[in-house]
Amino acid sequence: MNDPQAIAAGIRRRVLAHVLANNGGYLSQACSSAELLAVLYGQVLNLAPTPGPLHPSAFEAVPGPNAPRVSGGVFHGEPGPDLDRFIVSPAHYALVVYAALIEAGRLDEAALDQFNKDGSTVEMIGAEHSPGFETTTGSLAQALSTAGGIALGRRLKQETGRTFVFMSDGEFQEGQTWEAVQALAYYRLDSVRVIVDVNRAQCDGPMDSVMTIEPLATKLKAFGASVDSINGHDISALAHSLERPTGKPHFVLAYTDPTRGVPLLNERRPVLHYLRFTGDDERARYQDFYDDLLTEGAQR
Repeated sequence: MNDPQAIAAGIRRRVLAHVLANNGGYLSQACSSAELLAVLYGQVLNLAPTPGPLHPSAFEAVPGPNAPRVSGGVFHGEPGPDLDRFIVSPAHYALVVYAALIEAGRLDEAALDQFNKDGSTVEMIGAEHSPGFETTTGSLAQALSTAGGIALGRRLKQETGRTFVFMSDGEFQEGQTWEAVQALAYYRLDSVRVIVDVNRAQCDGPMDSVMTIEPLATKLKAFGASVDSINGHDISALAHSLERPTGKPHFVLAYTDPTRGVPLLNERRPVLHYLRFTGDDERARYQDFYDDLLTEGAQR
């Protein structure tokens, strides 16, 4: 079993390095969700092993009757009736998911050299062929419905594995999310475990300045779900909340800081969604911060 704390630190370092090398990226998402993905991949998910870090295949064709179906789920190992499934909903977190897979030893770190390149499956916005993505989740909020269908199908086949979903908080501004919660509760799909990165930030600024979703826990409970609201950077709390039996579809609302581990990002508040350096001076300050992180890591 991998150390979630080490995975989380590695996710932030790796994403920051990528942002520096490419003059941009979804850094705040790595800051907020590092512990969430680290606990999932390092401690909670019951996935089959892979034969070492895998290298992603090239994109060949759109899936169809006469074209091969390439699934990013291969990085989760061979599926089995008693094993977990993991559905990633916010496709713009793809870089963070790739970093988590690398830190967990499932994805070859050289895969990031293909990031957002023509002919690559290592897409900037994850699709069904991208590492770690079992399905295309389309517009935000579709993955929860997909996971509900998977979980219901698994019940009918008498499979015992759980179905996990990783979501962003902005998806609770979408009507389809609430339709999915109703369905999960109606069918009593207690094998569905949802972890939400509640970082309270979206592309247009703070959530509460666009359309508030609170009181989120109260709403989810009213729809028939079980809910825990926790500090999303507390690894032991995350592991406990994700594992505890509830008898209902279970949502872990992980309240996080989108600048966690990279305090320089606070200078960009209130808009944190995507980092593009304003010039050489800002980039140099982030480079100095990254160099200090490497030095601290080497001294441990």
